[in-house]
Amino acid sequence: MLREAIDTYLSIRRALGFKLRADQTYLESYIRFAAKTGDTHMRAPTAISWAKLTPSDESRAVRMNVLIRFARFARAGDDRHEVPPSDVFCRRHQRRQPYIFSDDEVLSIVQHARQLGPRDTIRPHTFSTLFGLLAATGLRISEALDLCFSDFTADGLRIRETKFRKSRLVCLHESVATVLDRYLAIRSMIASADSHIFVAHRTGQRLDYSVVADTFHSVLHMAGIQGPPSGRCPRLHDFRHRFAVKALLNCPNVRDRVDKHMLALSTYMGHTHVADTYWYLNSTPELMGDIVSACELYLEGSSS
Repeated sequence: MLREAIDTYLSIRRALGFKLRADQTYLESYIRFAAKTGDTHMRAPTAISWAKLTPSDESRAVRMNVLIRFARFARAGDDRHEVPPSDVFCRRHQRRQPYIFSDDEVLSIVQHARQLGPRDTIRPHTFSTLFGLLAATGLRISEALDLCFSDFTADGLRIRETKFRKSRLVCLHESVATVLDRYLAIRSMIASADSHIFVAHRTGQRLDYSVVADTFHSVLHMAGIQGPPSGRCPRLHDFRHRFAVKALLNCPNVRDRVDKHMLALSTYMGHTHVADTYWYLNSTPELMGDIVSACELYLEGSSS
């Protein structure tokens, strides 16, 4: 019963555009745990016991929320499924503070990526171009790795069916298009049946995220970039944060222009909600400084 209900749940939600990779992993783990107790339907005590297998309340709350969403769906078709309580574990959702690469750091990362070996392969060209593209466009790493030859058009990069199966066109600065065009000339000489732009030099197949992440951290070490002493090591996703912050810093400070600029940036980055773009305003010291200055000017004008 549980297996059939979970399979139906995943297939229906995926048809609506959700990927649910993490949810499937959690639900598969729950099935194995529930099988040991002989459960054929969702039971609240079993759900709580399974969630407690992880040490932190944060992780327990994440696990429980996955089960609650599934249980509500399953109970609609079979009232023998129990919906676990939502107030057992407390979760404090806090976004990770982004690391904003400086222009010099981005240049250093690209230059050190060009020094990667083996020197007679496409590898140094691939990673220097990939890291530069992430910094220049704000693409998600998954979007960059999914790019194929046909996605590079005269109008820009076509980003196909990302979150919620939405596609968009990402315009490229002339300098970025030139570098990418130069890389594609090298890439086209690699004998491969794979049409992806960024491929592994040994197999000629689409680069795997884990390989890119490991290489990125190696390049950071080569470049001497470690991040703040009290913070975590910079991530590939921080290229995207940098792009958003730079775009907002260049935003005109006229109110009606700010709204249009914010909406355009949200659309360009493929954010599902514009609130995801506004988050950068209170997560970055430089932007918070601009907000404080604007508020001070407004208050001074009001009091005069």
